[in-house]
Amino acid sequence: MAWTLNADRPIYTQLVEKIQKDIVSGIYKAGDKIPPVRELATEAAVNPNTMQKALVELERMGLLYTQRTSGRFVTEDGEMINKLKNEMASEQIKIFLENMKQLGYDTEETISIIKELDKEEEE
Repeated sequence: MAWTLNADRPIYTQLVEKIQKDIVSGIYKAGDKIPPVRELATEAAVNPNTMQKALVELERMGLLYTQRTSGRFVTEDGEMINKLKNEMASEQIKIFLENMKQLGYDTEETISIIKELDKEEEE
């Protein structure tokens, strides 16, 4: 699985966001063991120290925890994961609505377009 990283933002921040998405989308489920630092770093094509920094940040946030001899695991706190998922969704919606406003659409017009596109998808 290729990781898309951009030079315009700190790499470790992008790694944190990618792993957060993997957790909220269910790629890594609550209680799952995540791959070791070196494996993730190789997969993402980043320095292991950068990946370690990202994982430490995720631990600080409470999304990951370490068991001394067993590795890192995703939190088993489903409520925390759902809260993060909702926060991430809200942020994406705010960005989308702002972009639509810049195009000249108000919220009701935007919702109407979404409903129309959703109907087309169902057909």
